[in-house]
Amino acid sequence: MITIEEFMTPEPYTLRETDSLNDARKIMTEKHIRHIPITDDDNHVLGLVTQRDVLAATEPGWKQTVENISSESAIRLSDIMIRDVSIIHKSDSLRRAAMYIQSHKYGCLPVVSDDCLVGIITDSDFIDIAINLLEQVEITEEESKIESEADIADLAVLRKIQ
Repeated sequence: MITIEEFMTPEPYTLRETDSLNDARKIMTEKHIRHIPITDDDNHVLGLVTQRDVLAATEPGWKQTVENISSESAIRLSDIMIRDVSIIHKSDSLRRAAMYIQSHKYGCLPVVSDDCLVGIITDSDFIDIAINLLEQVEITEEESKIESEADIADLAVLRKIQ
């Protein structure tokens, strides 16, 4: 069984509930990521902020729970984060994670061990895996084709000798 631990991104960037929308936007932009797990001091997953959450929170008409807050640095991640986050254990199968992400249309799953965040696996990781597998299939097919052509050439040589 191929485990998630083999393909996850270990030690992902995280933020706290008290960090701001501006903090999330900055990390996402600088690190080219779309998902940030929100953790506590013990590295337990409390929530998740996605690029979509950040964009939605800056749309005109978005309502704050606290009135009269207009600055992105004043919007706390606790106000916009997804709280009921699905997680997966690092020893679970890669296939299980892929099927879960696909069936629920998630962009990522935080990966835990002993209830603490140890990594993240994203839909982009699965695209990388698929590309790698396709390359392996193409290499195998090419090698098989070369072997077949060599076998045909050997037969032709044998026929000439007889």
